[in-house]
Amino acid sequence: MRLIKYPSKEQWTELLKRPALNTENLFDTVRSIINKVRAEGDKAVLKYEATFDKVTLSALAVTPEEIQVAGTLVSDELKAAISLAKQNIETFHASQRFIGKKVETMNGVTCWQKSVGIEKVGLYIPGGTAPLFSTVLMLAVPAKIAGCKEIVLCTPPDKNGNIHPAILFAAQLAGVSKIFKAGGVQAIAAMAYGTESVPKVYKIFGPGNQYVTAAKQLVSLRDVAIDMPAGPSEVEVLADASANPVFVAADLLSQAEHGIDSQAILITTSEKLQTEVMAEVERQLAELPRREIAAKSLENSKLILVKDLDEALELLNKLEKVQVDYQDGQIVSRTLVQNSKLSMTLFAFEKDEEISTHAAGGDAMVTVLEGTGRFTVGGEVFLVSQGETLIMPKDIPHAVYGQERFKMLLTVSF
Repeated sequence: MRLIKYPSKEQWTELLKRPALNTENLFDTVRSIINKVRAEGDKAVLKYEATFDKVTLSALAVTPEEIQVAGTLVSDELKAAISLAKQNIETFHASQRFIGKKVETMNGVTCWQKSVGIEKVGLYIPGGTAPLFSTVLMLAVPAKIAGCKEIVLCTPPDKNGNIHPAILFAAQLAGVSKIFKAGGVQAIAAMAYGTESVPKVYKIFGPGNQYVTAAKQLVSLRDVAIDMPAGPSEVEVLADASANPVFVAADLLSQAEHGIDSQAILITTSEKLQTEVMAEVERQLAELPRREIAAKSLENSKLILVKDLDEALELLNKLEKVQVDYQDGQIVSRTLVQNSKLSMTLFAFEKDEEISTHAAGGDAMVTVLEGTGRFTVGGEVFLVSQGETLIMPKDIPHAVYGQERFKMLLTVSF
């Protein structure tokens, strides 16, 4: 982590740059995988499992025998912890059940609200750097309480074709209906469109890497709902001299260990705390099982000392405004909103970078925030500069080109 003392306001923008995830350059690759799975079903999923997860599978579905064996491989201590977590999550979400009330607005007219669970939902559980059985509980337990009739779970297997036993134990405990050995883009596509084995679902939940994020964004344009495109983990801690450096360091590391593109920032008015947190981060890092990942993300992380609380709050507000920045030879994007009705994404285009001709499943509005972009809509060229807006109608082919560096906000209404 970098120790930074009393930075000038002119340094803030550069100081607060986030590690950039460039999903736009992945879209062509992701789209081709989705199309292949949509056309070939299980055959394509099995092929991509061999290519990306380095495993040869004869079938995608996890068998009851595999689930039974998994239960014997999980320690009693871990089973107890998972069961307790499930109980706590269940208690919290059960208290939020919607109870509708019928109201007679006039003689013979009764109105009411009714909450209905989504019939079929898909859960994506990453399996790359750590078994996220906690994510299984946080997604499957509320789905069960909501009344979802079928809960489908996809997670990548290891090179031996096995899923981590704790994930299988948690899934069975939480009431998951079907479990499949599939990860990455191919898993998202399988749940979005259905295959011979994997049922088509109506909404997909769960985090993933930038390929999974791009896949969720693409399938959500018109075919299936998603929860949100999860980005890299971030945490900002504001602390004064009264803070406990042990707790602050633990908070920073809890996000840093999520992935190498994570970022943790401390903003403090105490030089003593800044020094103590740095030492505590190093001490706790040495004991982390995932210290290599955390250490990599800490390269993007900072401990910033400011003169007073007013400046600390101003810096925090500035941090929220530094959403996307330019990156040489790339298009950088950051999704702000993504649901079945609306998508809002910020883009930063380097000069000469472009998004090739395509059509959107909804009406799109572009607002240029900085510089000038060249847009081709239905064969007609428009130069749009800072402060100007352009409408791109649904299903009309369009393309975007950075004739100079520029930033834009893209809003799509479905």
